[in-house]
Amino acid sequence: MDWPLSRRGFAQLSALGGAALGAHLAGTGEAQAGPFKRAGEDGWVVGHLTGAQAIAEALRAEGVGCVYGIPGAQENELWDEFKSRGVPYLLSAHEYGAACMADGYARVTGRPGVLCVVPGPGVTNALTGLGEALLDSSPVVALVGDVANGEKARPFQVHSLDTVALLKPVTKCVIAVTDVRQIPEAVRRAFRVAAGGEPGPVAVVVPFHLLIEAADFRVPPPADVPPPWDDAAFEKAVQLLADPRQRVGIYAGAGCMSATAALTAVAELLQAPVATSVSGKGVIDERHPLAVGWGYGPHGSEVAQRAFERDPLHPLKSGVTTLLAIGVKFSEVSTGFYGNPRPARVVHVDINPANLGKVMPADVCVPADAGMFLAKLLACADRLRRPADALLTARIAKEKAEQDRESTGIAPNACGLDPLALIGALRRQLPTSAAVFTDVTASEHLAAEYLRVACPRSFFNPVDNQAMGWSLPAALGAQRACPARLVVTLMGDGCFLMSMQELATAAREGLPVKVFLLDDHAYHYMQMLQDAAYRRTTATKLARLDYRALATGFGVGYHEITPADNVDAAVQCALALPGPVLVRVATGYGTRKIRWIDAVRKRYAKDLSATQKARFAARIAGRTFNSGVSD
Repeated sequence: MDWPLSRRGFAQLSALGGAALGAHLAGTGEAQAGPFKRAGEDGWVVGHLTGAQAIAEALRAEGVGCVYGIPGAQENELWDEFKSRGVPYLLSAHEYGAACMADGYARVTGRPGVLCVVPGPGVTNALTGLGEALLDSSPVVALVGDVANGEKARPFQVHSLDTVALLKPVTKCVIAVTDVRQIPEAVRRAFRVAAGGEPGPVAVVVPFHLLIEAADFRVPPPADVPPPWDDAAFEKAVQLLADPRQRVGIYAGAGCMSATAALTAVAELLQAPVATSVSGKGVIDERHPLAVGWGYGPHGSEVAQRAFERDPLHPLKSGVTTLLAIGVKFSEVSTGFYGNPRPARVVHVDINPANLGKVMPADVCVPADAGMFLAKLLACADRLRRPADALLTARIAKEKAEQDRESTGIAPNACGLDPLALIGALRRQLPTSAAVFTDVTASEHLAAEYLRVACPRSFFNPVDNQAMGWSLPAALGAQRACPARLVVTLMGDGCFLMSMQELATAAREGLPVKVFLLDDHAYHYMQMLQDAAYRRTTATKLARLDYRALATGFGVGYHEITPADNVDAAVQCALALPGPVLVRVATGYGTRKIRWIDAVRKRYAKDLSATQKARFAARIAGRTFNSGVSD
């Protein structure tokens, strides 16, 4: 979807917002714009302003905490107004980093993050980060400059790629401004669209010559669009959930992040174990007796899988027969290549009707905001209340205790520290308020299973675009938004190479993120996938870098953890260091099994045709007896 704002489109957009522009709009004079005069109405943009000033005032009206990005020829006027009008900003080292920072800001605060980039390479560099925000349902507003158009257009302008066409695939919509008078409404509307419904990124594209044109403005804030609701579907859902013969389990996603208290209360009401998607970690305190971790199939938490299955010690007691999936998509990564088992009955609740019943067929689909749905369930408490299930909570507690034992006392292997030993130490040493960012590493799945999250908006992962290097700039964006919180990242050396330039940003801004770098000189994730399928690895070995020298060069602190160290003490020491710190962890996976990888491998093999299976088997057999060359 895109909104090119011709004069007619501008009028239509204003109507969608439920607010007319009101007073006289006039003037396209360039260069002179009087000082901003606020009329006193809360949230209005009022005055004789240039396009750049109008953007800055719209951002101030939205209460924007930071704009991430890099200035350039087409947007220098705008960045100058950021400084003049007190709009907070942060210079990134790369536009990919700017998009990830805005995403990290959005995830940790729940409010749209903002980036500002020039057209051409500024846009193309930011596309990967915007794609992550889109697929992970994160609200981001991208302010994008553009080449001159209309009467100002000339052939062969610098950066004259098709900006709108580039942005369409990685955004919910693109709002293309064609007249200076459209700017405040376009920017304000972008925030509503980014945060409304299923969140996601929205781009506002402004040709650079409009930034110096001026007009009179009297623009009210746009009206919010009410979320969808279906009374009949809700009643059907209540009927299924109220059936005392059925055992209910809850699968909750990031759509529940602002409704954690209500979700917990509903779980207690139904005596239902609560599993989450990866993005949903934190929607319930994972120390709660009914919280079982992420996923509920063979790919996710073993605690969750066993809680949802039939209890072998009580064979007359069935497993989960009715699934309440709420605020969640059944995406490939969170389901382990679509491996979530389907109970007999499924109720699917999501604010985006297009997500309902996809992948997991549902008996009842309820288009609704998760918080509204949960509140209405609590109003039906008399119909839904079930007696306390001591057997279930005792079983969950036993499984959690076993999980705790697995992550303690792990012996070092010949190659380095087992990553689960580090994750176990982080779980024990991090305060519950810490914000943890993970990256596209084999250990992301270990972290999702073994890190126990107590607070909402505390665990973050690039889930559905799997953008390598995302976690470092995303963590910096979050740290800028929440300076008092402890923020850490867990990333492999391959991911670090994708975004390590943002250490310069951390050092310049004094952002005290602790970067735990799993160093095994390889794309180990790819090695695990390749070796099983091909009996050799290709293009997975990385250079051995002097990370101490690198940290010194960037001007950040340095700490090292080796297999010989007391891991808990070493982690505690790293966390106590001031400022940004690069923590190299000499890592060796050894024979460490990862449930997600094993489950996905089996699912993938199951989907192969007989001919494909035969070809894979023949190749594996041949290379087993004639070992292939790796890399």
